[in-house]
Amino acid sequence: MNTKLLKLLSKDSRTSPADLATMLGMTEEEVTAEIKEMEKEDIIRGYKAVIDWDKLDSAYVSAIIELKVTPKAGLGFEDVAAKVMKYPEVESVYLMSGVYDLNVVVKGKTFQEVAKFVAKELSTIESVTSTATHFVLRRYKELDVELLGSGKDERGSYLL
Repeated sequence: MNTKLLKLLSKDSRTSPADLATMLGMTEEEVTAEIKEMEKEDIIRGYKAVIDWDKLDSAYVSAIIELKVTPKAGLGFEDVAAKVMKYPEVESVYLMSGVYDLNVVVKGKTFQEVAKFVAKELSTIESVTSTATHFVLRRYKELDVELLGSGKDERGSYLL
């Protein structure tokens, strides 16, 4: 497995195989074959664009929900995580160490919509003992992409 190739793809998945080959000292065919193999083996699970939703009229609300869970015998936290991740409002689910068990990132059109989802769906799951909701007020960096600023300095030239 070529971790250098994976790091380059995770930084910008739109980089062409030709450019990746140049950066890695490989042929374009080798890069394409490695990518196809990693996709086949589910190492590469998908490709996503990082969007600054605050710049669009279709902005949405995000919240980080802390779930405390009583794990079921023989299943641990997997059963609850599997239920939670099936909701379309849920973007991410993480098993955590520390004070709470699952970290759930949720999106909705309004604060009220997210609050209603937490109250009617997440908090009613059998093994969930408590929830704590933290609304995201501003995104500064997401998935290694800086969202703060325009990328231009006061003289108008583009910063790399």
